[in-house]
Order: sequence, then structure tokens, then C-alpha cells
Amino acid sequence: MSSSVFSKETSIIVLSKDDIAVANVVVTLTPKVEKEYTAPEELAIMDQVDTQFLPHILIVQQDSRVIFPNSDSIKHHVYSFSTAKTFELQLYKDLRAEPLLFSNTGIVELGCNIHDWMLGYIFVADTPYFAKTDLHGKVILDVPEGEYVLKVWNPRFQEKEEVLTLNMTVPKEGSMIVKLNNDLLPDLSDYEQSADEFSDYE
Repeated sequence: MSSSVFSKETSIIVLSKDDIAVANVVVTLTPKVEKEYTAPEELAIMDQVDTQFLPHILIVQQDSRVIFPNSDSIKHHVYSFSTAKTFELQLYKDLRAEPLLFSNTGIVELGCNIHDWMLGYIFVADTPYFAKTDLHGKVILDVPEGEYVLKVWNPRFQEKEEVLTLNMTVPKEGSMIVKLNNDLLPDLSDYEQSADEFSDYE
């Protein structure tokens, strides 16, 4: 491992209790030494495509602003009653809603009042070091050397608000395998519904 200030190969692999790689898992590394980070200037995007939230899970740094475009040809009515962020975007079509500020950390569950099956999540992290696992259950993060709190989350966890928390040292532990203890709920993120059935909302 290089003695550089940054570790270029800090990898985390998330496995199920049956040793199967789990994709689309939120992974964050928060320094144990408290730091202040500049709020991101770039807008994060939670789109609506084919009556689905895209991406299904969006990770943003605390104090980020998120825009909710509507790429569908039908109306949506996006809302959340989550503790981290409660909001409601009125019905709109071909309109650009104002960005929303996400200043509280936590999990924000999204729904649509018109299309009940639409479900999405925004994970608001207290750190700029985050990623989602790939198809091999892996993320690679570039972080300074130090002590970190490793957080792992996915809506398929038995307890939806549960965040698995571990400790990690960089670069001493330049890689870590996280094995989940409980069974995962079925993956519903690929469920699709044809927008043609809802042309009356156009």
C-alpha cells in the first residue's frame, strides 16, 4: 500500500449471508474526526422515466440540492413523509420544479400519489465519500488515511431503516468484505409498468 496521503484502492465488497454479491448497496465512509464539508454546487437528479424513479437509489451529500425532472409524458405527484425530508411536489407535466434542499442525513423514501408502484430512495450522507456497489458487490473509494465509520444500507434489508455500521482504518484495511447477517427482501426495483395504461393522466 502506498504511503501517499490518499489510498487509491480502498475497496468494500458486500455479500449476502449466502456469500452472493449484492449490487446497488449504499456504502459510505465517514471520518471519525469530525470535518466540515462544502455543500455541493452541482444539482443531483432524481428523474422519472417509464413510471419509475431513476435512479432507484440516489446518494447525495448532506446539504445537496436535488432536482426532480419528469421525463415521462404523463403527470406525477412525488412525495415523501420521511423524517429526513418531508415534501410534496404538485402534479406537473413538462414543468421544471425548483430544486429541493436535503439538509438532514438519513433515508428519504419517495412515492407517487398517482402511480402506487413507484418507489425510490434518496440516501443523504454525512460525508462526500460514498458509492453504490456494482454487480460484483464492490465499491472503490478514494479517501485520506484515517479512522472511518463504514455504513452500508439497502431497502432490501429486513428493517428498511437499518444501517449496518462498522469501523474501518485506511490504509491499514485497504479492503473489507462486509457479510450481511440476515436474509434480504425480494428485489422489486426492476418492476415495470407501461405508461400507456395511464394515458388519461396526460
